[in-house]
Amino acid sequence: MFVAIDNTPRDYAWGSTSAIAVFRGQPRSGGPEAELWLGAHPGSPSKIVDEASVGHPDLAAWIAAEPERALGPGLAARGTSLPFLLKLLAAAAPLSLQAHPTPEQARAGFAREEADGVPIDAYDRNFRDQHHKPELIVAVSETFDALSGFRPLDEVRGVIEVLREADAASASPEPGALDLLEAHLAGADPLRDTVEWLLRDGRGGDTGEAAWVVERVTALAASDEARRSPYALSFETVSSLAETYPGDPGIVISLLLNRVRLHRGEALYLAAGNIHAYLDGLGIELMAASDNVLRGGLTPKHIDVTELIDVLDFTPLDAPRLPPEPVGPGVVAFRPDVPDFVLYRAEPGADAAGVAIDGPAIVLAEGGALHLGGATGAASLGRGAAVYVTPEERELVITGDGIAWVATTGAGAA
Repeated sequence: MFVAIDNTPRDYAWGSTSAIAVFRGQPRSGGPEAELWLGAHPGSPSKIVDEASVGHPDLAAWIAAEPERALGPGLAARGTSLPFLLKLLAAAAPLSLQAHPTPEQARAGFAREEADGVPIDAYDRNFRDQHHKPELIVAVSETFDALSGFRPLDEVRGVIEVLREADAASASPEPGALDLLEAHLAGADPLRDTVEWLLRDGRGGDTGEAAWVVERVTALAASDEARRSPYALSFETVSSLAETYPGDPGIVISLLLNRVRLHRGEALYLAAGNIHAYLDGLGIELMAASDNVLRGGLTPKHIDVTELIDVLDFTPLDAPRLPPEPVGPGVVAFRPDVPDFVLYRAEPGADAAGVAIDGPAIVLAEGGALHLGGATGAASLGRGAAVYVTPEERELVITGDGIAWVATTGAGAA
């Protein structure tokens, strides 16, 4: 069964005023459009375009009323909802630094806050459900910029060497600020110690030692030495973040992280514990359908330093890119190591492109019109349109001039 769905983009302040509208071939709203949610998440469930087709106004209501029909018997028997959420995300300004918990951390944190009587919608609530929230993002714009994961310590040392050169060349050197930063990085658990110190000391106003470090690093990042260095992109990011969030400790934390520039079609996979922030660009984001976010800076929202530190994975790593896996003519899969979801990019040519599905799926059309055929039904999609597909369709045969982004469950989910 093919069910046409739609939604209203979320108007978060960091959103682009044009990217989502252009992707969908629709007029601009006049304000920011940050995320288009396609799924059954209660925060913004997709609207069913033809309500009479299933007798319900949105995807969440339909799944709740007819889980076996909407999800298939496998997922329905587990008493679950749609396990993934597909988003079209358009960032024109940096999002907050954040990380997401493991399943075990999510269950324990949710139970703890429930026992403590913290309202589910409270400002200081950390765990709003019992689920993890792994996510991947694929660049749709020509470039997509992000921070993701702690960079190797040798690179951190290289960053500080450049800052020291810039400090020494400045009119009024202040090496003490960098001495403080290096002292924390010299400990037994350098990244953990440094991040915790910056967040605890740096959020107390502009009088702490961490605040001095943030101020000095911000100034040095604009120097000629920084802009000529191998880490020029990281220092440009410092300056950009300082314009939006002056004095925030996340400015310095950004230098401890991988500065990633994806090109169109490239992807990042953000596992539990990965600290990250999207900076600029349009992307297709696919995640587990959870609302558990632990923030770590670059935001006016609640930050629980203790919970964040417990969730973060401080293991240095290269940028966690997720290479596409060819699965057929015109089709690649972005397949992470979790059963919650897999994302296909299908671009039919002279011949149709085929995508097999074991569970429910959502298809979003990019660029041009598409026709989808399944085992029992068919659907046509215009540019930027989306459709929900029930599992009995089994394999999608895709033709047309556009690109189909197909989000579905991974192996073993259903």
